[in-house]
Amino acid sequence: MPKIGVGDPSPNIPRSRLKEPSSRRGILGINIPHRKLEGISMMSSSISSTTLQSWRERSPSSYTLKIQNFSQFLKSTPTSDDKYQSGLFSSGGYKWRMIVYPKGNDKDSGNGFISMYLEIDRTSLMSTPPSEVFADLRFLVYNKKENKYFTIQDVESKPFNTLRTIWGLPQVLQLDTLKDPENGYIFEGDQCEFGVDVIVAPPPTKWEQIFFNERPSNAKFSWTVKNFFEVKEDPLSSNIFSMGGRNWVLKLYIKGETRRDGKWLSTFLFLAGSETMKEDEKIYTRAHLRVLDPFGNNDITKELLCWHNNSKSGWGRPHFMSIAELREAYLDKEGTLSVEIELEVVSTTNFYPII
Repeated sequence: MPKIGVGDPSPNIPRSRLKEPSSRRGILGINIPHRKLEGISMMSSSISSTTLQSWRERSPSSYTLKIQNFSQFLKSTPTSDDKYQSGLFSSGGYKWRMIVYPKGNDKDSGNGFISMYLEIDRTSLMSTPPSEVFADLRFLVYNKKENKYFTIQDVESKPFNTLRTIWGLPQVLQLDTLKDPENGYIFEGDQCEFGVDVIVAPPPTKWEQIFFNERPSNAKFSWTVKNFFEVKEDPLSSNIFSMGGRNWVLKLYIKGETRRDGKWLSTFLFLAGSETMKEDEKIYTRAHLRVLDPFGNNDITKELLCWHNNSKSGWGRPHFMSIAELREAYLDKEGTLSVEIELEVVSTTNFYPII
């Protein structure tokens, strides 16, 4: 019988102990609102429109920069465009550098803040496909007093490519907040610690592509059944025909698909037995089924909309037309029934990689 188808949580600490960084839009596309998040402890996660701030115990997963004398570190950067570039490190199959502006990147609205960025190594980018790499970035500053890392990240993955090799945050933490030993970022004399997590999104390895072929070739099939009411076979199957790159069979259930009362002609479209479908493949068809009027232009037409999800399922119209109406007006003088199907749309799906 055919299948019928129609058509890091942490304890709170007082706000006064740690200053929450305010910020504004930078030229590197980072948009952090000025307004502080009232009523949310610095020890819990805080979300702005583009960044997520939180605290955690786990150390940076990709790279750590430990500064033994932060005061001297501040004095050293004017000789290198106010920034410090780390050594190369690997993450996700690519080479990276962490960039720290201890006085802030004033070209990116970061003056008075710690600015932190990540740069992908161009040679690594060019030698390892694909040519564009998406990565989630999480910047960290260690707080000795809490024995946790202040963490800030952009909520969106960033695309690294040959035209844009650097992404980051111009306003990670206020410099005055970091420099005040009472806040815990400067510890054991003049030490501090920065870090980064780089989570590289792997390129897609499996996908599917679906095409909808409108007005396919060989879009019409006609079938005549002589002496229709003398046919013993039920259902009655047409010859195999090709439409839209697939082989099909029409089936007529003379006593009706439900076989209950024999008052209806049922029409169904099946994939031919030679057709196989890939696992989880679906084929969409939109077609018109017709019983032709042998004496005029009063054809009976019904639309068929369906997704074939396996090669053994038929889709069609269980009550296409009544047997009484068919007998009265849709057989010619020799008792011949003429049926037609016209395919308007058929889909094909390609799965990658091709196995």
